[in-house]
Amino acid sequence: MISTSRPPSVNSAGPDVDPFSLLLRPPVNETEHERIARLQREADAKRVSDSIDEQLKADRERMRKSKQDIRLLLLGQAESGKSTLQKQFQLLYNPSALEAERISWRTVVYFNIARPIRRILEALDTYGDSDDDDDDLAIQSPYGRQDIRSASGMPVPSSSADFAAEEKSLSPSQVSLEKQLNVIRARLAPLLTAESSLADRLSGGIDVSGSGRGSVFVRSGWQSRSLALPFGKARERTSSGGRFSFSGRASLDNQHGNEMELKSRTADAQEDKLVRDVASILSACQQDIKDLWALPAVKKLRDRRRLKLEEWAEYFLNNIERVSASGYIPTIEDVLHARIQTMGVAEHIFDMSVHGRTTRWHLYDVGGARGQRHTWIPYFDDATAIIFLAPVSAFDQYLDEDPRTNRIDDSLQLFKQICSNALLKRAHLVLFLSLLSSITSYGDRANDYDTVVAYFKAHFTQVHRRNNENNRVLFTHLTSVVNTKAMQSIITDVRDSIFRNYLKSAALV
Repeated sequence: MISTSRPPSVNSAGPDVDPFSLLLRPPVNETEHERIARLQREADAKRVSDSIDEQLKADRERMRKSKQDIRLLLLGQAESGKSTLQKQFQLLYNPSALEAERISWRTVVYFNIARPIRRILEALDTYGDSDDDDDDLAIQSPYGRQDIRSASGMPVPSSSADFAAEEKSLSPSQVSLEKQLNVIRARLAPLLTAESSLADRLSGGIDVSGSGRGSVFVRSGWQSRSLALPFGKARERTSSGGRFSFSGRASLDNQHGNEMELKSRTADAQEDKLVRDVASILSACQQDIKDLWALPAVKKLRDRRRLKLEEWAEYFLNNIERVSASGYIPTIEDVLHARIQTMGVAEHIFDMSVHGRTTRWHLYDVGGARGQRHTWIPYFDDATAIIFLAPVSAFDQYLDEDPRTNRIDDSLQLFKQICSNALLKRAHLVLFLSLLSSITSYGDRANDYDTVVAYFKAHFTQVHRRNNENNRVLFTHLTSVVNTKAMQSIITDVRDSIFRNYLKSAALV
């Protein structure tokens, strides 16, 4: 016979008893030891649950505040001055942090001396024999002229006797200059050897294909490598989603602590064999560098645009006596002039008070080489403002990664892409036309500052006008990013205009 009785219900204890509570009831025959262990497990689980709840609450609050943050992108091609502009922001809004890292820039300064020295010597080899009836340029050794003579069909001396015979045919001034340069080359050889070691130290061994001959790139955290310290020791940093954040929230009240930190880092750096060796080399060959830089042949190569050195290279060569002195620590001015190419995207955070309202600003310094521009895209959708840097003094220069492309043409094309990008249509747009050095010639036009600036400004303005579907206003500033006094005034104006646009977009005014 089939039974019609029903199995016991979970709610057999009563209709008002919660089934979940029944499951949590302790066993009837639970021992005292088991009870204590169970209570401990329950307490641990509650503690974990409460911690998760607190973290979720903090994340929600952070997300709420984050939506009110201002995100500023520094865009432009490589060597356009983005990192220098970032340092100007840091100098204005967090000077103590920049002060604390001065010692780490010594490696960059030394590299910024070794690299142009090599370029000068290579230029003398390449162009020294190419000017007829110009004794001042025909000064390199016969060995250095061999490739040029072969290419031009001239007879090449094949033995030391032939070279000696050729030397007799030179004028006394040529022989004297040639011997002087041979001595300089020999004495500067250790510095040229150290160049590759400095490059490896800064880049961490990174090799960026297609980035141009001799390019050196640094990632966030290069300051640690420049001091030969473990990653993270030289500078406090946090990582989130692949972005390295450098906090700019320290105040001037921390100045004393930063000074102590600088002294500590100086002591650590003094133990760094590479930096110590390069410092000794520079001290020993200081006069040779000055002599090379003062050669009439070098001046003529520069005047004829056959030797193109960036402003930072000229700055350090003009200050070689101070920079090569014993115990040298870079000044803030040195840090602003020191140049190294950025790889990836570095985030710098500043808390700024604008018209009585404190807002957190996220400033993103990006790598500008062609192979790195794809890394910008994830930062476009929430960008508040863009500062696009265009070095108009590079009108007669070409990209390292593509020697066929003029830098101004590339900059104009890149600016067009930024202006027309749908993700950036709401972003406040600021254009910096940077004149890092004088313009030698750009056709038959007048070669004065106002004419040059007006000419290039018109080109960029036209690109913006043709790619401005949203009728966005373009704010243009003319400056040199290493001019601290001018930059601080411009940064303040840019900050205010960005903040006003931010308030309008947030419907707060």
